[in-house]
Amino acid sequence: MIGTKEEHIKYRIEVSKEIFDDAILLATNKSWYSCVNRLFYSSFNLLIALFLKNNLETKTHKGMRIQFNEYFVRTGLFSDDEGKLFSKLYDWRQAGDYTAFINFDEDMVLPVIKEVEEFNKKIEGLLI
Repeated sequence: MIGTKEEHIKYRIEVSKEIFDDAILLATNKSWYSCVNRLFYSSFNLLIALFLKNNLETKTHKGMRIQFNEYFVRTGLFSDDEGKLFSKLYDWRQAGDYTAFINFDEDMVLPVIKEVEEFNKKIEGLLI
């Protein structure tokens, strides 16, 4: 790893914010598939930073979901609803990338944007 752990954490926070801003632009343009993808990756980048801060490693997206639930939801640091939110984002991103005839729409995605924003703020608060 080049750079310090703190530099990597700061970098992931910055990337997450940029990706979340992209999700907002995509939602404004009603690009729901891409918006879902960006929402997932905005949280994913923050979780990478959280894992790094806590000396945890994962090699896959699925592993991230499993370990997030094991180390952060089951311990009570995050609620079951927050664990379900990240799982939903993971599942939606998978479906958007690999499933035919999946239909994301405004009614489905818009409420999740606020949930992701709050989830991301909570993760960031643990990183600062």
